[in-house]
Amino acid sequence: MKLAKLYGILFAIFVLLLPALALADKPSVIRVGYPGVGIGNRPASYGNSVTTLHLKGLLEEEFKKDGIKVQWTFLRGAGPAVNELFANGLLDFSHLGDLPSVVGRASGLKYRVLASSGVRNNIYVSVPADSTVQSVKDLRGKKVAVLKGTATHLAGVKILEKFGLSEKDVRLVNLDTNAAKAALVTKDIDAAVGGPDYLSLRDQGVSRVIFTTKSGDPKLTTNALFLGSQDFIEKYPDITLRVIKQLVLAAKLLADAEKDPTSIFQLWTKSGFTFSGFKEDWKGEDLKYRTSPLVDPYVASRYRLQIEEAQRFGLTRRGFSFEEWTELKFLKQALKELGLEQNWKPRGLDGKPTG
Repeated sequence: MKLAKLYGILFAIFVLLLPALALADKPSVIRVGYPGVGIGNRPASYGNSVTTLHLKGLLEEEFKKDGIKVQWTFLRGAGPAVNELFANGLLDFSHLGDLPSVVGRASGLKYRVLASSGVRNNIYVSVPADSTVQSVKDLRGKKVAVLKGTATHLAGVKILEKFGLSEKDVRLVNLDTNAAKAALVTKDIDAAVGGPDYLSLRDQGVSRVIFTTKSGDPKLTTNALFLGSQDFIEKYPDITLRVIKQLVLAAKLLADAEKDPTSIFQLWTKSGFTFSGFKEDWKGEDLKYRTSPLVDPYVASRYRLQIEEAQRFGLTRRGFSFEEWTELKFLKQALKELGLEQNWKPRGLDGKPTG
């Protein structure tokens, strides 16, 4: 009789704990990081599937019924700041450029590659409008702004090398994009290395672009991945799959707008950057395949190169296997469940879709 009573008490406790046990199967919040901010420190950005995911509110809509909050963090400190949050267990997912992700992985950060979020992102080198500098080779001994530890940093030193210079031949100033743009206007620096957001300064007549990777060597451009915390994806595989499905849907929005990207460029202007800048930067570019989520032979080759280049320039001390860094089962499952397995063809080593 006593035993039956004990079982009854235990059963009652189990029933009371059921709601808490159910909650344990899902997080209360999904924390997503982004390495950058918009104009005036707006919590928004542009140019890829992750920013489109954010601006469309796809994750928020997906998890609303579960009562799971989606917390986006946009960081002026860019890639290094994202790595710091991952190191302290404060992020679950993030878009991240090639150099900071390579440095993070090499230093032991436990995040995995879940999808590609952009390749061949263009870089621009700008100088004040009345500068005597006409070419990158003229920057010897000059103050050049770049945010160190970012994908732009690695691209910048490659561009300097292309013109016979090394990082030691210039005075590299560590500034984020907003600070560097202000310094260009006040002429506190001689040049800045950054993305297409610098085109707005040129359009205002306060700067000139002396070099761009557009239609040039793709080895000088930057790339980005969508990463997930290993702890999170192991603890919440079902939630991770749902996140990746929404990322794939965001990439499909971009693919569907390939012939007329006007609506996408308008969406991205919520970051404060200009429609005309997007139009110029993407002219002649393949919107569908530059933003493909596939981690295909082309992405793998780009990252193997960046791992080697980061070591060669002394930006990281050790290399690693790109393939061992990836966890692509969620992407494969997402594409299958969404019926999008054939929407993007894998890109070959030349960057062109195969088949």
